[in-house]
Amino acid sequence: MTRIAPRIPYEIVVQGNNLRLREDFLGMSNVTLLHPPSGPMLVDTGGYIARLGLLKALKARGLAPADIRTVFLTHLHFDHSHNIDLFPQARFIVSRREWDYAANPHPDDILMPWGLHDRLRASDLTLIEGEGELEPGLHHFPAPGHTPGCHALALTAPDGARVVIAGDAIKYAKEAILARCDMGFDTVEAGNASIRRILSMADRIVPGHFPELVRQPDGQFSWTEEAAFDLRVR
Repeated sequence: MTRIAPRIPYEIVVQGNNLRLREDFLGMSNVTLLHPPSGPMLVDTGGYIARLGLLKALKARGLAPADIRTVFLTHLHFDHSHNIDLFPQARFIVSRREWDYAANPHPDDILMPWGLHDRLRASDLTLIEGEGELEPGLHHFPAPGHTPGCHALALTAPDGARVVIAGDAIKYAKEAILARCDMGFDTVEAGNASIRRILSMADRIVPGHFPELVRQPDGQFSWTEEAAFDLRVR
């Protein structure tokens, strides 16, 4: 008998963006909530700039941090992993290659937060290698380029769409449109290959720092949601 993988609901609960300052960037990444059979799961936790927004987003959905059973970290840069301390009861999943890389990053990669290894060692940590299933319907695979250990997730949504949660393997629309890696601490060639793979397998892509990308009738990817940025001065 052929096993049919479950379809998994998902939503972006913290909206990232690719806005930058003259000499810096805001570092706001997408945080995605999944509802696989094992229970609520987050993909990335965002940076400190999203800390309050993440808690409010979970509360609005009837969830407390203790309800999050699993946190999958696409990679370990600060803007994707700063808020891991909010989930002391969760199991954290990281690729072993990213774990090793974070201890000895590229000389130009200054985005690894200090104390990260100690915090994760004190948690329920699972290191994964290669590609496979985290559970039925939830496939993980290497997507190097931005960092050597970047991993992405693939799932089938309730409407049947093939979805890839790409993390920074595809950070924003430009990388998907040009099929070219921008800001690669591994190699640009590895990043290009990861982008091509994701583009070939997805109907929808959740990038690291941009609204969801949707495959158009001509096969190209674009976005339908506004990239809103609600800035208030007090």
